[in-house]
Amino acid sequence: MMKTMKKLLAKGLVLTTMVGCLAGFAGCHGAKETLAFEMPEKFDTTKQHEITFWAKNDTNRTQVDIYEKAIRDFEELYPNVKVNIRLYTDYGRIYNDVITNIATNTTPNVCITYPDHIATYLTGENQVVPMDALFFDKEYGLGGTEVKFDAPTREEIIPKFLEECAFNGHYYAVPYMRSSEVCYINKTFVERLGYTLPEKLTWDFLWEVSEAAMELERDDTFRVNRQKVMVPFIYKSTDNMMITMLKQKGAGYSTDAGEIQIFNDTTKELLYTIAEHGKTRAFSTFKISSYPANFLNAGQCIFAIDSTAGATWMGTDAPLCDIAEEKIVEFETVVMPLPQFDNENPQMISQGPSMCIFNKEDPQEVLASWLFVQFMLTNEVQIAYAQTEGYVPVTSKAQESAEYQDYLSRSGEDNELYYSVKLDATKLLLENIDNTFVTPVFNGSASLRDAAGQMIEETVKGVRRKKVVDEEFLAKLFDDMTSLYRLDQLEVQGGGGQGEKVLGELPKGSKMLLGVLAGAWVLILLYGAFQLVKSKRNEN
Repeated sequence: MMKTMKKLLAKGLVLTTMVGCLAGFAGCHGAKETLAFEMPEKFDTTKQHEITFWAKNDTNRTQVDIYEKAIRDFEELYPNVKVNIRLYTDYGRIYNDVITNIATNTTPNVCITYPDHIATYLTGENQVVPMDALFFDKEYGLGGTEVKFDAPTREEIIPKFLEECAFNGHYYAVPYMRSSEVCYINKTFVERLGYTLPEKLTWDFLWEVSEAAMELERDDTFRVNRQKVMVPFIYKSTDNMMITMLKQKGAGYSTDAGEIQIFNDTTKELLYTIAEHGKTRAFSTFKISSYPANFLNAGQCIFAIDSTAGATWMGTDAPLCDIAEEKIVEFETVVMPLPQFDNENPQMISQGPSMCIFNKEDPQEVLASWLFVQFMLTNEVQIAYAQTEGYVPVTSKAQESAEYQDYLSRSGEDNELYYSVKLDATKLLLENIDNTFVTPVFNGSASLRDAAGQMIEETVKGVRRKKVVDEEFLAKLFDDMTSLYRLDQLEVQGGGGQGEKVLGELPKGSKMLLGVLAGAWVLILLYGAFQLVKSKRNEN
């Protein structure tokens, strides 16, 4: 009997060792896959590479020219790299196309995107390259010794902007441009209504003036503009509106781990106020009406909240005005920070595109992509692109350069490069970088953002359709948003964010093999017990 048990144990140890080795191999394989990219010792300039760059522009030909010049200049420095650009007019389309291409393993090499979108890209295995190793490489990292152009160092990227690209314990992007939201105001109409713009804008002031602007003359034209159309207050991005209001109120939105907190009493309070002014039509949105700039320039809007990057569309002399010249109304445009609930603690959202790199089989191809991304951070590209709209460069190297400072000092010299409204918006953002914030990033944060904006859209549409916004309406709205955007299906991650591994957690392959190992031991013990019983029976 003892011999039998010894044999079984010996076999068990052999099996355990074999399975353990397999688990170890799987663990090593999983670790390699998690790393996703290993920095080559040298960039092989004798090998030809063709990389794709997906970028976004708002039908702004000057931006396209800047992209194309940057590509030509980069290719002159690295003749072995060809860059193909694909232009989009909407970040959402880039996002959708990347998701589609992940399934077919045909993602671009470099992509203009947002961290919320990257969090979703990361659900695909080894898709987005973690940039930690790239940042700090002495030869090819930020400002590396082997880089053939004057790239910024890590310290020269504005820390707050760089932090926005870090989640799950890694950097998955670098900032490209940054903007925020501001309020573009028809000061002429504010004063015509008998008001004086305060030093700091509040929500109460904005709502009061907006309601006053709805007064009609006997001929059913609006008193303030003598036109048949007046939408005093239009917010371009309602997701930003809800997120910013909640931030200003200190109310919940979500946690870094992906816990949904938006369905709270403060959200209800905000929606009741929005419903009140949506019902009188003093407030509207881009989705319901149209671009705020079009109404502002036609004298049909007083407060237009939009990105600083939209400044070139705002005002009587806007260089990118989208309406017919005969419809433009003369007025004084003032740019102010967003209205606040508490001006002692101002909050304004930070936004603007970042760049991520997708993993490929050839590390040299990834390195070529990284060099191109660095080139997009050079002063020449950063300053040129920032001058097209109300963006600010993402590096102190560019912001503090003599060229950029000269640009800022020449506000109003013309209505093109030095358009005063654009430069006012730019300066406002530069002065308020410390007052900007970003939302938590996790797999599903893009859906939560959509839900935040849709609640405002549904509330305004609801009151316009004569629906009553009450507890029952809001309860159904919360349920509808949860279902539509599958917010109840998001996994809350412990220990610091969506997708972040708990310290010591094994790869899936190792877990499976360890499960097999445990099962094998159970079978061994059962078999041993069976043999023991059988042996005793034979002895009897």
